[in-house]
Amino acid sequence: MDHAGYDDKYIRGILNTVKTIAMVGVSANTSRPSYFAFKYLLERKYQMIPVNPGLAGGELLGQKVYGKIADIPDAVDMVDIFRNSKYAPAIVTEALAMSPRPAVIWMQLGVYNEDAAKLAEAAGLKVVMNRCPKIEYGRLSSEIAWMGVNTRTLTSKKAKILGGGIQRMALDRSTMSGGSTTAADKAFTGNEGGDGA
Repeated sequence: MDHAGYDDKYIRGILNTVKTIAMVGVSANTSRPSYFAFKYLLERKYQMIPVNPGLAGGELLGQKVYGKIADIPDAVDMVDIFRNSKYAPAIVTEALAMSPRPAVIWMQLGVYNEDAAKLAEAAGLKVVMNRCPKIEYGRLSSEIAWMGVNTRTLTSKKAKILGGGIQRMALDRSTMSGGSTTAADKAFTGNEGGDGA
């Protein structure tokens, strides 16, 4: 796969499908991007599993922290790597040893490692590099459009609100580049009881 750019449909498909995300390298420091991303995704109803050996055994935002991926007792859909690029192959190798294996390896902004990507793809996993799921969720759900950012999301339907206010929008949207999903299709046909805009 060409990792220079990703189709909205590919990113949306991942974010709509995964439920459990292990974030490797998450920080308890509230000013760090990893903390921010973890909290944001947790608020969007993803089951977030913090992985950080320095915090192992404790809790982060009510979630038990594990020292390494191998310590996680439950199945994980996606491993989100918030570590330096040079550590990505070792993290992917550890993820591939899980049973069952995760379906996605996601490397955060600034994390790019072709060897890690090839290793994961050879095992049948989807890979995203140098992107942030928090930013992609905000863009594809149109949450960041409320701040005047052009998200390339075009619809006449009101966004589904997950909790209250614009900070809890769902991904049930279509994009100009063809990022429609089953959930979006249902919304457009009125099968979810949404209001027209």
